[in-house]
Amino acid sequence: MVSDVQERWSALFDVIEINAEFRRITTMPLQSRFLSQLDLHSANLLRVFVKRSGQQGRTLGDIVAMMTDDVDAGRKCIIKGLCMYLTGDPKDLVQEYMDMTEGNTLSAIERTVAGIYVARQTAGSNYSDVGVILEGVVMLRDLENVALATAMLFGFFYILYMRYPSKLHYTLEVIQKIIMELDAADLSRKAQSLTSKVDQ
Repeated sequence: MVSDVQERWSALFDVIEINAEFRRITTMPLQSRFLSQLDLHSANLLRVFVKRSGQQGRTLGDIVAMMTDDVDAGRKCIIKGLCMYLTGDPKDLVQEYMDMTEGNTLSAIERTVAGIYVARQTAGSNYSDVGVILEGVVMLRDLENVALATAMLFGFFYILYMRYPSKLHYTLEVIQKIIMELDAADLSRKAQSLTSKVDQ
């Protein structure tokens, strides 16, 4: 489906166009709203994450421990924490690679239904590239950070009326209905539970 859309509507596959189309459909900005709402919910989400127990709680604690004063790094931790809390594995959303030309990396990208990739030159180094993958194809690249890539991934799903993939269903539902406050009725049980814990 995405490759067909890419052929017919190639201009959409650009950050400016995704933002413009999202605003046309919803009358709200995508990028600025997502980032500001994520920041608004961050403190409450962190509070929920640190209360989690068991193995998932320890993993969430490790993610929270990576928070720094860097806004982009903090947002990445919140997004990964949200994915961990809802689905059990932040790698369902964010995959990190060392070499984007390596055969194993290219094969992994081809098998990705939807997600974000982060390419690094070496382990622990800053990003050399951040992008969005849909149906095994890199749709956007050279994005500034994981939070922007997450907003664009959500934007693609919303604009193209695509069903959320099972591994990202709850994460994208929370982004849509709680973070972005779009079509907020009929929350799944997981999203309702998160909402009640955030509101405590």
